[in-house]
Amino acid sequence: MTTRIGMLLRSSVRWAIRLIVGWLALCGALILLFRWVPVPFTAVMLEQAFLSRSGWQHQWVPYERISDSLKLAVMASEDQRFPWHHGFDTQQMSDAWQAWREGRSLRGASTISQQTAKNLLLWTHSDWARKGAEVPLTAMMELSWPKRRILEVYLNSAEWDEGVYGAEAAARHYFHTSAQALTTEQAIRLAAVLPAPRVWSPVHPDARVQQRMHWIATQMSLMGGKSYLRTLQ
Repeated sequence: MTTRIGMLLRSSVRWAIRLIVGWLALCGALILLFRWVPVPFTAVMLEQAFLSRSGWQHQWVPYERISDSLKLAVMASEDQRFPWHHGFDTQQMSDAWQAWREGRSLRGASTISQQTAKNLLLWTHSDWARKGAEVPLTAMMELSWPKRRILEVYLNSAEWDEGVYGAEAAARHYFHTSAQALTTEQAIRLAAVLPAPRVWSPVHPDARVQQRMHWIATQMSLMGGKSYLRTLQ
């Protein structure tokens, strides 16, 4: 009996390894494909459409047709060290770990690269399985894509309201304009609600969103304005 149980366990482990390797190979192939091909939809879009039983608003636009102000505002809000890290911000991770140890409220430590990997290939619910899966996918993305491409895909896949994905859909949904024509203030409003896009409104910002807007505007100035974008390769 013991020998049979051991054989079953070894067989299960082998199958699990094969499944994981196969899944990683498939994800790697998709990452290589989307290095050049516009992303028509993401895993998160499919998940949320299934849960809500409704469609989504989304229109891919290339990097050049997205407002520089939005690019800068999103990096100021979400990941100021994005041009220099390799997918994982160790400083933010250390700060989050220290906050957890001290019992303080946690601040997200996910980089734009991690969020892009999650949006593209994973699911929304934050758990250890998803966090573990983010690591190899983020690493593959960082090795395969330039920073401009990662930011381009992120801005085309981020959720800005229920069923509203990407900068173009968000610009038209909230401001009746294009992603390219967004003003600096509109860009800051959109960036300010990214942590909770289904709760916060860029059109009718509450006190917390207004505070974030002021902070983002200050950070954009400290980062050197649009010259910061030239650091992206």
